[in-house]
Amino acid sequence: MVQEHMPRATDEPGAPGATEDLPTPLAGEPEDEPTATRRIADDAESSRASRGWWDRNADEYQEEHGGFLGDDRFIWGPEGLDEAEAGLLGPADGLKGLDVLEVGAGAAQCSRWLAAQGARPVALDISHRQLRHALRIDTEARTSGPGPIALVQADATVLPFRDASFDLACSAYGAIPFVADPVRVMREVHRVLRPGARWVFSVTHPIRWAFPDEPGPEGLSVASSYFDRTPYVEQDETGRAVYVEHHRTLGDRVRDVAAGGFRLLDLVEPEWPAWNEQEWGGWSPLRGNLIPGTAIFVCERG
Repeated sequence: MVQEHMPRATDEPGAPGATEDLPTPLAGEPEDEPTATRRIADDAESSRASRGWWDRNADEYQEEHGGFLGDDRFIWGPEGLDEAEAGLLGPADGLKGLDVLEVGAGAAQCSRWLAAQGARPVALDISHRQLRHALRIDTEARTSGPGPIALVQADATVLPFRDASFDLACSAYGAIPFVADPVRVMREVHRVLRPGARWVFSVTHPIRWAFPDEPGPEGLSVASSYFDRTPYVEQDETGRAVYVEHHRTLGDRVRDVAAGGFRLLDLVEPEWPAWNEQEWGGWSPLRGNLIPGTAIFVCERG
């Protein structure tokens, strides 16, 4: 079972507006098809695997999904729920002047939308290659966009910011599903937010883990236990993890939010819209009309 991943991903990616070609992906990485398994993977192994996977696959990901995500839209998941319509971060006219942290930003599409609303976003991702794509988009749009987005390459479990630095934090499928201890992320986000700030993040809906990762009829029958929290791991021939994703039940996610010091305001499960005919890994109109694919947690810092 090979997963199709929806997340998004500096300190030295080049000057804003640089026009040089994107560098070649990491050399010496495994080229053989990895083996999928379920086994324990700790913080360090998960972080290393995520950075390597996204550095190797960012080009393909942006080429395949960049059109759907857009360069400056805020899309919460494969259903296509747009923040411009959902308003989960609060009224769009209330974003002006806010310091916003996007966690797991990838090519910073969401941050670019936030900047267009007058916010001051910082796009953080573990993958240098993903952030190179953010620079590319900024360069291509420098005459029409809001200007270069501030980019930071870092692990979400150790945010390189002072306490109470931000008015808002968000993440569209970024970071949280890929860390062994999501409470560490919650507490770090809590630390860098100001009192009363909102933290909104989306993840694969936990019920997905009970079904095969297939968009057709074969993906509609329960194949494993929803309660099995053993991480999904893709590993090379030496047993080294090259991709790790961690399953948490819906109750686990709620408890993680509370353990991080947040109050849960809303839990949104977007329905699959009639206009969206695309397939994205295991997500499709067929499955989307029967089971939820995304869970969005709207939280407030205590």
